[in-house]
Amino acid sequence: MSDESNVAVLLISHGSSLPYGEEVFNEICEKFKSLSKLDAEVGYMKVSHPTLKEAVSNLKERNPGLKRIIAIPVFLANGIHTNIDIPTILGLNPKEVDPRQPDGNYPKGHYLYGLEDIDFDGDLELLDAIGPNPKLLKIINNRISSGLKESKLDDDSKTGVLLVSHGSRLNYNYEFISNLFNQFKEQTEYPCDFGFMELVEPNIPSSINNLTKNNDIDRLIVVPIFIAPGVHTTRDIPTILSLIDGDESEHHHHHHHDGEGHSHSHSHSHGHGDEKVEFDGEILYPDPIGSDDILIEILWDKVKEVL
Repeated sequence: MSDESNVAVLLISHGSSLPYGEEVFNEICEKFKSLSKLDAEVGYMKVSHPTLKEAVSNLKERNPGLKRIIAIPVFLANGIHTNIDIPTILGLNPKEVDPRQPDGNYPKGHYLYGLEDIDFDGDLELLDAIGPNPKLLKIINNRISSGLKESKLDDDSKTGVLLVSHGSRLNYNYEFISNLFNQFKEQTEYPCDFGFMELVEPNIPSSINNLTKNNDIDRLIVVPIFIAPGVHTTRDIPTILSLIDGDESEHHHHHHHDGEGHSHSHSHSHGHGDEKVEFDGEILYPDPIGSDDILIEILWDKVKEVL
């Protein structure tokens, strides 16, 4: 191992227009520092601060002898952000050609246009996204347990599980969730499936309808495979599930801070395009991954591999 006093970790987040994303990433950072005993800083790709450039400056300021920064995208799956945007912002070579802009010349106003160089002359190493790590199954199973605690139905009611992911135009997100789902399916007794919020099929309503038509299910636990709460987990998915009305304010918290799940049992009519959720049993919707201790372990495992 190298002398760790000259190593620091840059935890990279997408950035969110809602405040709870930053709260979660600050918690992730604090927990990571106490587990790893390394200095760490969160940097945001866009919207939030500090930017990646500012985060590198903060690390340098606190660690005058800094020689190496290990940058880790706190993203579940690789995609355009991890393979193109983040390396480009960090002044590294993108891992693939950008389908949006194959010549690499971004128009004015694009967040990759006119980037300033990152001011660091040490070794800056960018790791891959988290990927379908088997430890994520522990988090999913814990979320199922917390969902069941919120249930209004009897213990012997029949339960199904749906894993929900964002969806991406690139294939990585699909590969990630289908790999994770196959691992999950092998170790669970619940009838289960997965669905995507947008961009990819199967969408959430069609997955729910298939799962509940083909199995005898009284309640469904919908587990969001997302790290931080944001617009998608607090508004878009609950709207598709009819847990909130589509016109509720976007600052609808959904109790994300007190860890309450949500149960609901009238007919679900919100759709995804034309498709509607036809299941009229109970739907439970636990919190996303957040700053779960198991996530911190996964990040530290990834950093240890390259130390």
